[in-house]
Amino acid sequence: MADINHVVLVGRLTRDAELKYTNTGTPVCKISLAVNRRRKVDDQWTEEANFFEVVIWGKMGEALAQYLVKGKQIGIEGELRQNKWEQDGQPRSKVEIIASNVQLLGSKGGAPNGSRADQMSSPTSIPKDDFEDDIPF
Repeated sequence: MADINHVVLVGRLTRDAELKYTNTGTPVCKISLAVNRRRKVDDQWTEEANFFEVVIWGKMGEALAQYLVKGKQIGIEGELRQNKWEQDGQPRSKVEIIASNVQLLGSKGGAPNGSRADQMSSPTSIPKDDFEDDIPF
């Protein structure tokens, strides 16, 4: 059986997108996503924020960067990737989400709902219209 590495999150951006380019000119857009989680502590429900670093490569990141502003609600789909390096003789690592699909949600900043930017995804995404309505099970 093949391994599975698939992440789907909906949250709000904690800062404006940071768009940079590699030495070869490839766009790299980095964002930070806060995802709230509700949990019960004793008899009280509390919200706890989890923070995730997300990287959007290529034209998708370049096109979306202007809409990815602090407070904007987005949905992302992608995979986890662990980067490892050494700093001052100490091993370091960081897990990031490499986005393959980004959906702009909510109305805080950015483009209005229903715009083309709301539906940006990578060329490898499967359009929802490609599935038959009749499910055999």
